[in-house]
Amino acid sequence: MPFDVTVYTTTLITLIVIMDPPGQIPLFLSLVGHRSPEYRRRAAWQAPLVSLLVISVFAIGGKAILNYLHIGIPALQGAGGLLLLLVALQLLTGLGNAGKPQASDDVNVALVPLGTPLLAGPGAIAAVIVEVSSVSGDVAGYVAIAAAIISVHLVVMIVLRYSTVLIRVLGVGGITLLAKIAGLLLAAIAVQLMADSIEGFIAAAG
Repeated sequence: MPFDVTVYTTTLITLIVIMDPPGQIPLFLSLVGHRSPEYRRRAAWQAPLVSLLVISVFAIGGKAILNYLHIGIPALQGAGGLLLLLVALQLLTGLGNAGKPQASDDVNVALVPLGTPLLAGPGAIAAVIVEVSSVSGDVAGYVAIAAAIISVHLVVMIVLRYSTVLIRVLGVGGITLLAKIAGLLLAAIAVQLMADSIEGFIAAAG
């Protein structure tokens, strides 16, 4: 089977840097730390699976989808930033009792915000679309990109699965503290995404 090692390495490193598996640990713990062990284990593989599906869809037909809907990467960045900002505010303010983040109670956090837009966010989607475009028509390149996408999600799944061990060490107080720290970091990521979105719109207009 044809395989391009250079494309694989480039795509893998790019996605690992963008998706930042170690950086997802505090966010993951803050969102699922108060839930049952079964829920945490399920979320550890559901989030990477959701991200894998989303990124695969955009890898296969990303440019066509965005062109058909007349959506640019800056628009994706802006939408992702707004969504992350809402989640960040929920983590920072909590619910009144026990400091539980509202997001972990109201929705399946493996879908939103973990699966997307934290893992399968605008940056990862844009990077995959660019990589696929750069190897257009090259079967070896397509195989390498697919292998890199699968590899990075396996890494994320392993990191999230074993990060739950920290929950037993940190306890409720530690998880609550992590939720506040994660909320602050997430708010910064959201603001940066929106700033990138504005810059993208300005560059496109110019």
